[in-house]
Amino acid sequence: MKKAAGFVVFRRLCGEIQYLLLKASYGSFHWSPPKGHVDPGEDDFTTALRETKEEAGYDEKDLIIDKNTPITLNYEVKKEPKIVIYWLAELRNPNQEPILSEEHTELKWLGKEAAKKCAGFKDFQVMIDKFHEVIVTREKPL
Repeated sequence: MKKAAGFVVFRRLCGEIQYLLLKASYGSFHWSPPKGHVDPGEDDFTTALRETKEEAGYDEKDLIIDKNTPITLNYEVKKEPKIVIYWLAELRNPNQEPILSEEHTELKWLGKEAAKKCAGFKDFQVMIDKFHEVIVTREKPL
């Protein structure tokens, strides 16, 4: 079974929460957050860090990572089961633009509904809703 890991990166700009999606330069040219295959001997979180650095140019110090609420998606790619685990990560400096690798041709920062529409997958849409809830709930003063 294929396993991948990544970060759902978001930023706060002008009072809006925006999610980073990258357009793949291969296959069906799908949009997704930075993610990639877990290498042998590598734990999922290390993979997420490595892939986000490779695909978006952000490393751990650029992000505030929520390590406690990962969400796992299960789906099929070409009839093969695939697992992707995502952590939520906030970009510290909302003006720091991603640096794309050759694996992607475009990037978009999108609000919740636009991000859900752009990515298309039902599981992904549910995940964005859940992560959004985490962000919004945390903002409320105690």
